[in-house]
Amino acid sequence: MSLEDTELRIGNTSFKGVYIAIVLSLATSLGGGVWTASSLYSRLQEVESRSIPDIKPTQKEISLIKQQLVDNDVSQLKGKLAELGVNLTTIMTQQEKLLELSQEVADLEKDIESMRSTVKTAELLAEGVQDIENKVKIATKEIEELWDGLDYVANPLR
Repeated sequence: MSLEDTELRIGNTSFKGVYIAIVLSLATSLGGGVWTASSLYSRLQEVESRSIPDIKPTQKEISLIKQQLVDNDVSQLKGKLAELGVNLTTIMTQQEKLLELSQEVADLEKDIESMRSTVKTAELLAEGVQDIENKVKIATKEIEELWDGLDYVANPLR
């Protein structure tokens, strides 16, 4: 059964299948067009329903901000920022010098500690030398007494 052979009878009128297909195609195209137009119309209504805010209060706020900027002397801000930059550079330079001095102080503290250790060692050596000197004096005295004893034994009349 082909589309050309198909017929639809409504009342006394007969419709061929080809005409039905054409009418059906046109009807669906028209339906799609109506649906698209309806969707577009509802979007337009939604956009129109939104209100545009009044910008006059915003303009007043902007003029107040401008006035505050003038009152706070913002034009001098560039000069003050430049001065601040110079001050920060000076501070950084001084801080670098302080860090160098801090390192030098730390090195000096190490040197002083080393010197203290050397002095302590010298004191211990001096005590050792003192002990040796005392022992040498005792040994010298004993040697002299031995010589005196030998001299006496060798010549008792003297």
